[in-house]
Amino acid sequence: MPLYDFVVMVKPAVDRRNLVDFMTRVGQRVYARSGVVTNIKSFGRVNLAYDIKKRDGRFSEAHMMQMTFMVNPQFHQELSYLNKDERLLRWMMTRSRGNAWTKIGKD
Repeated sequence: MPLYDFVVMVKPAVDRRNLVDFMTRVGQRVYARSGVVTNIKSFGRVNLAYDIKKRDGRFSEAHMMQMTFMVNPQFHQELSYLNKDERLLRWMMTRSRGNAWTKIGKD
């Protein structure tokens, strides 16, 4: 199973309890597919490089969290329900490179 990074930016009005509940539900979906959550990071409230426009206004700040997990490659299709969640500004799931960087080219 490959390692993935899941990054989410949530509206600043969302309280910490709802944010933790949201990440818990994503983690439970990972476990339901025989996956393993390896790391969870909170970056707190961050200023965005540009405003994100949604139906209820423009946002220049967001709560940002990252979850790293190992799960089957078809898992990203199950996360399509996140597109309809009004609390989210953006979300992204990418395959992780890990900590190992390889050098390409001649010495």
